[in-house]
Amino acid sequence: MTETKTGAPAWAYNLHDRGQGMARRLAPGITTRIFAGEQLMLSVVRIDPYTTGEVHSHPEEQWGVLLEGQCTRIQSGEEIPMTAGDFWHTPGGTPHGIRTGDTAAVVLDVFSPPRAGYKVAGEGF
Repeated sequence: MTETKTGAPAWAYNLHDRGQGMARRLAPGITTRIFAGEQLMLSVVRIDPYTTGEVHSHPEEQWGVLLEGQCTRIQSGEEIPMTAGDFWHTPGGTPHGIRTGDTAAVVLDVFSPPRAGYKVAGEGF
């Protein structure tokens, strides 16, 4: 079960608390903390500088918000530069990935329904 924010109720979390959520390594230089509910899932993804996440797809719908840094969003063959505050929508089955340059990035991904593979600790997209 997810650890809770010190002194807060079990339903309160903090994006910067790396002790919360379930840890998962997606690829070299890409880690996440997973928060799964019944109908959707949040994933707080940290991407090191000069890192590329493989292009992949999954049946779940995904929204992503770039909270910190810069990245290039790769989706359906397009590569779009993103800066903090930008967000995107990825329908299920759509090939997508991400790449960083000289700055790290923090992305909040939202999946619906929750990704079954992300409900367990481990590695990979």
